[in-house]
Amino acid sequence: MKYLILIQSNPTSLAHWETLTDAEKEQFGAAHFALTDALLDSGHLITSQGLAPVETAKQVTVRDGAIVATDGPFPEVKEHLAGFYLVECADLEEAVGIAARVPDAAFNHVEVRPVFDRSMLDG
Repeated sequence: MKYLILIQSNPTSLAHWETLTDAEKEQFGAAHFALTDALLDSGHLITSQGLAPVETAKQVTVRDGAIVATDGPFPEVKEHLAGFYLVECADLEEAVGIAARVPDAAFNHVEVRPVFDRSMLDG
């Protein structure tokens, strides 16, 4: 089964980031690369990506057939998606174990969510 591991950014995690030295920031990034390599080697990783800053985002809606795209930043947003890992696991317990290895889990929450699959509709 596929699971999406969501890495959030929020004022607490950003404040923690600012306390890190340059060397610690480099180690943090290296830890993400190491986890990615380990998950590739174990066959769990489908894909993973970090996301560009929220200021580069667009919010898109369709109103009366017209596309409306609004530029960021979005001041009302205190928490936003910073990156993700899409993994293949035997069960939720295995996915939670992988999520615990994400460097961000040491100072922020990391969300694990099963990916909806059309086969779940077969009954």
